[in-house]
Amino acid sequence: MAQANHPQYLAKLKAKPKPAKAQYVAPVKGSPQFKEFSLLLAQANVEFTFPKGFKEIPAVNNEDFSFDYGMEIPGQEFEIWFQVRSLKQNWFSFERNHEQENPDSSYLKIGQAVASNFTGEQDNFIRSIPANVLARYRADAGKSYLLNLTDSQDTKHYKYALLITLQKNHTGTIMAVCFTNEKDPEFFRNIDKASNCLKFKPR
Repeated sequence: MAQANHPQYLAKLKAKPKPAKAQYVAPVKGSPQFKEFSLLLAQANVEFTFPKGFKEIPAVNNEDFSFDYGMEIPGQEFEIWFQVRSLKQNWFSFERNHEQENPDSSYLKIGQAVASNFTGEQDNFIRSIPANVLARYRADAGKSYLLNLTDSQDTKHYKYALLITLQKNHTGTIMAVCFTNEKDPEFFRNIDKASNCLKFKPR
């Protein structure tokens, strides 16, 4: 798999994010989507804080893409899809049958498969997330993929995406996909606005 740096994105993650100035739009906590997402968050020991300036949108969940929650910045051509999974049942099965794959490595195959599904390519730009950034999310491992998307109605014809996977040992995985039509500074500023909305809870 091709290797590539994402210096703009990683520099943004390392820097302490500035307070968002956008107008706060509260999540639809009574929506079926938010209720289901909340259950998945609890199972994976993940905490979620709805970021300022965003609005809930329906997540895409079909044969090609399986996501749990979506949100956008209205009028910015920028949105994020989330997928959260617990590893607890996987570990229960693994402890009974060690011939299975170690669940803590599953985030690698999942990330690669989803990235390929978005681009139609097997080789996508990938980077390991540094330890100091992982610590912010209480994660043990993670990857980021900078993607050139195929033209698809499912992805609303967005051109580019940054896919991020985070994994906490024996606990769960987080996937976030940030969509845009321009890989410009505004894209990375928008990512910053949501950069602290999901993280694993302390043990």
